[in-house]
Amino acid sequence: MSTPWPSSALAAADQAFTALTTDPDPLLLDLDQFSPAAGLPSGSMPLRTLRNWLLEHPGAHNAQDAVWTELIQRARTGEPQWVITAVGMAMPSLLRSAVELRAGYPDDPDDIDSELLTGFLSALRDTRVPAAELTCARLCWAAWRAGHHLLRQAREQVPVDDLEHALASRPPRIPYGHPDVLVARAVALELVDEGDAEAWIDTRLALRDPVPLAAARRITVDALRMRLNRVDQRLAAALADGLLTGVASAEARAQLKKAAAHRTATRATRPRGRIHAA
Repeated sequence: MSTPWPSSALAAADQAFTALTTDPDPLLLDLDQFSPAAGLPSGSMPLRTLRNWLLEHPGAHNAQDAVWTELIQRARTGEPQWVITAVGMAMPSLLRSAVELRAGYPDDPDDIDSELLTGFLSALRDTRVPAAELTCARLCWAAWRAGHHLLRQAREQVPVDDLEHALASRPPRIPYGHPDVLVARAVALELVDEGDAEAWIDTRLALRDPVPLAAARRITVDALRMRLNRVDQRLAAALADGLLTGVASAEARAQLKKAAAHRTATRATRPRGRIHAA
């Protein structure tokens, strides 16, 4: 008897990935095609096994980059099995985002899953960004932004009768071991701006060269580094205060919103060509 198809888009994608990557005929990736500098094991490896290997070696950035460049290139051919594989390989991060966003969403949680998947696939298919520059972290960040946009829309449309309940809802405690979720939480609280968060993910998690990131923002590399250092400081302080792992009070949210508005105003008034490090 066939397994029922899940209503959640993420659960359905995960089920499809499982079917593709388990016996008797799992989808394989030939790791011998990569440079020895990537630091990957030799031979052909089932994709689920490869995902586990990458999760067990979080510092293997060359391996991550090599595998994801290959997966993105294959997914962009339009072959369904490789699109499913790309989603499945990123599933642990996508599910962490889903847990965070579903907790505050007042409607069907499957809607959040659908938006996460849509955001991920949109970034995956956006050929304006070369495959070699698109990391798993950036794909998952695009997914989170899409899910968070839906969450914000839902919160703005909460009926007056439900407002007290919505304000009282508590987000889940976030695990310290997942910096992508912590940064997403920081953006939701306006502790970190979206643009800075994307640069932080690219440099701190994906270890990307800051030079092209600074150029894309029309600021100097030193200015970008100063911004990221300030993000580091704000994240560290917020972790120490419990803002990213507990419940932020209305007063704390108001202060963060005021600080975010000040940062935006400061950057907007700086003339072009100056170092923007606010």
